[in-house]
Amino acid sequence: MSNSKATIDYEKVVSDSKFKALMNAKKRFIVPMTIFFFLFYFSLPVLASYTTILHNEAFGVITWAWVLAVAQFVMTWTLCIMYTRKAAQYDRMADEVLEEHVQIDRREVS
Repeated sequence: MSNSKATIDYEKVVSDSKFKALMNAKKRFIVPMTIFFFLFYFSLPVLASYTTILHNEAFGVITWAWVLAVAQFVMTWTLCIMYTRKAAQYDRMADEVLEEHVQIDRREVS
């Protein structure tokens, strides 16, 4: 019976250029999307509390508050779909980094 165990030298991984590229790619996507999400999300309560813009009718009896509220659901689903697609790319990049740094330690166990 054989037993194999994978080991990773994390100090080498952190200094790897592919790992740095992965982290930079994630940062370039996640930070702007997070900022956009918070600005869009908090626009509804801020505009509703401190202005009367959302009280105006947008379509018939539907006010801009309802339009913005529904848009927030659309925005949330859109960001989730975008991140899911990008995450697949990040997973492939991470797999490439791991392939270079995983060392298999095989020992015979009696």
